[in-house]
Amino acid sequence: MLERIHRKFKGYYIFLLILVLWKIVCVLGIWSSYILPPPERVLETFIKMINDGSIFLNVYASVKRIFIGFLISSLIAIPLGIVFGVNKKMYEYFKPLFEFMRSTPPLALIPMLILWFGIGEESKIIIIVLASFFPIFLNTLKGIKNCDSKLIEVGKSFNLSKKRIFCKIIIPNSMLDIVVGLSLGLGYSFRAIIGAELIAASSGLGYLISDGKDMSRTDIVLVGIFVIGFLGILSDYLFSMAIAKFSKGKQVDLNG
Repeated sequence: MLERIHRKFKGYYIFLLILVLWKIVCVLGIWSSYILPPPERVLETFIKMINDGSIFLNVYASVKRIFIGFLISSLIAIPLGIVFGVNKKMYEYFKPLFEFMRSTPPLALIPMLILWFGIGEESKIIIIVLASFFPIFLNTLKGIKNCDSKLIEVGKSFNLSKKRIFCKIIIPNSMLDIVVGLSLGLGYSFRAIIGAELIAASSGLGYLISDGKDMSRTDIVLVGIFVIGFLGILSDYLFSMAIAKFSKGKQVDLNG
C-alpha cells in the first residue's frame, strides 16, 4: 500500500522540498520578508481571502472568461481543423496566414484590442480565443491528416459511404489528437488570461496579482500564483484522464 501511495504522489515531493527550502530561506533571513514572505503568512492571507470571499470572486471571474473563450475557440478550431484536414490542398492556400497568426503572441495584440473593444470582457475573451486556437486547430488537423490509410481502405472494402468512413473511422481515430489539442489550448488560455488581467481588469486572478504588486503585498501575489498553479494542475489532471481513455486503443465500429 505504501508503495502504491509513493507511486501516486512521487511527482509532488518536489513541492514539499520547495516548501522546506522556502521556510529555511525565510528563517535565515537571506531575503527580507517584504520580498519573500514566510509560508505561514501566505497561508494566513489565503485563509483570510477565503473567509471574505474575495478569492472565489477572482477565481470565478478568470474561470468564466477562460470557459467562454475556450468554448468559442474550440467551436471554431475543431471544425476548421477537420475541414482543412480533409481538404489538404485547400489548407496550402491558408497555411502562410495561419503561420503568420500563430507566430504573433496574443498578448502583443492587447494594445490594439483595448483600442478596438475597450477594457471590457470582449478584449479578454478574444485574447483567450487567439491563444487557445492554434493548439486545438493544429492537433485536430494532425489527427485528421494522419488517420491510418489502411483503416480507410478497410472501410471502402465494406462499401461504406464517404460520410460513414468519416464518422466511423476518421473522427474516432482523431479523437486522441483533438483531446491533446484541447488540453494544450486550455493551458494556453490560463497563460493568456493572466496576462490580459494583469494589464486591464478589475477582477480575476491576474488582477489579484497586479493589485498585490501595486500594494507591495507579495503574500497576495503568491496566493494568486499558487491558485493559478492549482487550477492548472486540476485541469491537466482532468484532461489526462480523458487522454488515457482515448489512448487505450482506437477501436473502429463499422456497424450501425
